[in-house]
Amino acid sequence: MRGLARREFCLVLLRRMADLRPDLVVDALPRLGASRREAHAAHTRWQALQHSPRAPRGLSLRTAVLGPPDEVEDRRFGDFDVEVRRWPLPLWPHLYWEVLSGPGGAVLNEHLVRAPGSSVPPATATDLRVWEHVLDDVVGLPGAASVDPGVATRWEVHLPGEVRAAFVWGLLLQVRSEVGSTARN
Repeated sequence: MRGLARREFCLVLLRRMADLRPDLVVDALPRLGASRREAHAAHTRWQALQHSPRAPRGLSLRTAVLGPPDEVEDRRFGDFDVEVRRWPLPLWPHLYWEVLSGPGGAVLNEHLVRAPGSSVPPATATDLRVWEHVLDDVVGLPGAASVDPGVATRWEVHLPGEVRAAFVWGLLLQVRSEVGSTARN
């Protein structure tokens, strides 16, 4: 897609992450060789594609931007068949961008997931790694409870001891304890 590829897609993802952790986003831009202006331009281009009547839709748009996926698998949820596609992204070599699509290429869910062979150690209740662990790493911990904050790009997991783990696009961005209101980064 003219003007957007995997690098720029990372910049698009960073836009929502900056709402919660602007410090991590500022640190990530140089690793992509990008400026704030380039990040803003990528986000503007993505939004224009999302609202253009002539642009591809759903899965077709993701494929136009990201290219062919590295992995494709069929998955069944009850009576519903979905396709799962995964792409590596340059900013997070230990993760994949995963898109679940339904009939006709409708995007049902998309987020960052652990890549096979990742060197990141498993999450534990006492070792949650910001910018490394993903939602699937944390939601399966003993006593974890998922909470949908009502924003499509965000998720929260409540853990024992009043610990709150906040995710954007499936990536852990913040861990805070409600006891004494302390944050762990």
